[in-house]
Amino acid sequence: MTLYINTTQGHNIEVAIKKGDKILAKKKFSAKFRQAEKLLPEIKKILDKSMLKLSNIEKIQVVNEGTDRTSFTALRIGVVTANALGYALGVPVIGCRMSDVGCRKFNIVKPIYCKEPNITAHNA
Repeated sequence: MTLYINTTQGHNIEVAIKKGDKILAKKKFSAKFRQAEKLLPEIKKILDKSMLKLSNIEKIQVVNEGTDRTSFTALRIGVVTANALGYALGVPVIGCRMSDVGCRKFNIVKPIYCKEPNITAHNA
């Protein structure tokens, strides 16, 4: 099973469980300025809904290259979450672009920014 994480779409996050090329479960949700709070609980929910456990995950695929509209922080949260889960589970982490058919395999995936980070303080 593959856990797919995409945090590059503005305030929306997409997670999916895949077996080969087949998507078993997929969820897209809004997480405006709360990506770090919502990502792991939503991963747990999609696993529970699919009657799977984290131990069923054999690899993690994360979109690690944003666009000019991608939030610096959101991209980083997706990549850090994928790397941490990959390390904890002892599974490979695969970085890819949204348009990639074949993804590159890494031990640790680095975020690739297509612009300088614009870090601002937000009052939630």
